[in-house]
Amino acid sequence: MLVSLLFPHARRPLQCLLRDLHHCRTGLCGQKNPHRGLQTTWVTYSSDITPVFTRALAFGDKIAIIDRNGEHTYRDIVSQSLRLAQEICRVLKCPSRDLKEERISFLCPNDASYVVAQWASWMSGGIAVPLYKKHPVQELEYVIQDSQSALVIAAEEFVEKIAPTAGKLGVPLLPLLKPCRDGSTSHPAVEGGPLTACSSWKDRGAMIIYTSGTTGRPKGVLSTHENVQAVTTGLVEKWEWKKEDVILHVLPLHHLHGVVNKLLCPLWVGATCVMFPEFDVEMVWKRLLSPEATRISVFMAVPTIYAKLIEYYDENFSQPQVQAFVRAFCQENIRLMVSGSAALPVPVLQKWKNITGHTLLERYGMTEIGMALSNPLHGVRVPGSVGSPLPGVEVRIASETLKDGHRSYAIHAQGDENSTQVTPGLEEQEGELLVRGPSVFREYWNRPRETADAFTPDGWFKTGDTAAYKDGVYWIKGRSSVDIIKNGGFKISALEVERHLLAHPHITDVAVIGPPDMVWGQRVSAVVQLRKGQMLSVKELKEWARDIMAPYTIPTELIVVEEIPRNQMGKVNKKELLQRFYPS
Repeated sequence: MLVSLLFPHARRPLQCLLRDLHHCRTGLCGQKNPHRGLQTTWVTYSSDITPVFTRALAFGDKIAIIDRNGEHTYRDIVSQSLRLAQEICRVLKCPSRDLKEERISFLCPNDASYVVAQWASWMSGGIAVPLYKKHPVQELEYVIQDSQSALVIAAEEFVEKIAPTAGKLGVPLLPLLKPCRDGSTSHPAVEGGPLTACSSWKDRGAMIIYTSGTTGRPKGVLSTHENVQAVTTGLVEKWEWKKEDVILHVLPLHHLHGVVNKLLCPLWVGATCVMFPEFDVEMVWKRLLSPEATRISVFMAVPTIYAKLIEYYDENFSQPQVQAFVRAFCQENIRLMVSGSAALPVPVLQKWKNITGHTLLERYGMTEIGMALSNPLHGVRVPGSVGSPLPGVEVRIASETLKDGHRSYAIHAQGDENSTQVTPGLEEQEGELLVRGPSVFREYWNRPRETADAFTPDGWFKTGDTAAYKDGVYWIKGRSSVDIIKNGGFKISALEVERHLLAHPHITDVAVIGPPDMVWGQRVSAVVQLRKGQMLSVKELKEWARDIMAPYTIPTELIVVEEIPRNQMGKVNKKELLQRFYPS
């Protein structure tokens, strides 16, 4: 069904398109596709680094995506991606069919069109830059401009929202059009030819995902195809993904959790992904407990979603026989339930286990490093811990010291998936978590200084998270910086929120803090100083901010003070503010 959204004019037989792809030396090494009429030999890339689309035809008519538009096979997704890739190269006037890492921003709903846009970006030799539908226009403009995108792709429902921005920036806009009644379209036919001259995916940029940081404006995290594959295959191995799996996808697709863990992992092995447009607590419960053939076997979410599901359960599943059914059904049909992107409160873990019989698997990752640590699929999962390193990942817990003007690190513990060594005398001491391995990103886009500052002199990425190693597992104790707030799985820069709030006509000074919250992890709270004689409510602030700030970044609490205390250097001690207004 999705083909009706994507260039119906591109009617060249799929076999011809596959031959084009073969001629440009992409794909799986020496594998013959057994499915009808699609006999083609794929040639490997160096180091066996290949994007997920090169594996797709091996799964042929198996269902890849189920969304609001229907079912889409792996063959469908590849066919539509090839056509869109050709259209991208035509619009950008790229006869070589290799965009050489040009950035392609795309704004798509949570359905198969997202996968098609992502794969087409890669097939054309570009870097995929996913946009988030709930971000305000200013934020979308920032990402498109900062990434220096050469093209914006937009699903039909988002064209009106993004078109003025694309026009303002002088970036071509390529809509994913529905056909006219007579089946025609305004797009010209696409000529044949090889899709890309790329001979190696290993170091080529794959995607840029924007993440908040302590410096304020979001930074573009550029990951290579090697980085993406390292994360994907590590999770596939440790969590034992298989083609029979069916995962329910309810997370946003501009974060690593939604893009890699919940989408690329199942597509890598030929599994099926059931995609909802967004999280709906009632619909999630209905689908988890659905008796239809494609029963959900894997579910992943952030702690906030589990808290909402528990709340709905308590309100609607009060009968003992219903509760018994829910527990039995989940234990019989669902093999894995994962929580990530924020700390999981132990009461939520315990309550979920009582409801479903599942101990949620906690893991740790971030945009820059992919997934680094995970509790085991088999074996004891320690509540509150994040387990051990994933395949290929090395981790350190270290403290930075300054001696004779030189910086160095005291290593408390260092390990990989096989073992961890601790330094005598530093057992169980907290320090910053450092990570090294093939999953670690290439660079912050166009930010060489920030990229260099993010690593130790010997090449370890500094996560900014405080960690400890005890009882044979790793524990994340929180962010080293109070300027990072984790709210519902989103990482928010307090400095960026402050920058927006200072534009409000009534606010003269502001400090944004993140008090703890059982449901959201942390709340966004603003301590503000107002202009003399002015008043401001949370409701008024939300109305003012909704067009310029992402919904999850808008403060839900407002504390008005006569003056925000600062030290002699003019800095605010946010830890003192937290203790003053939210005493533990």
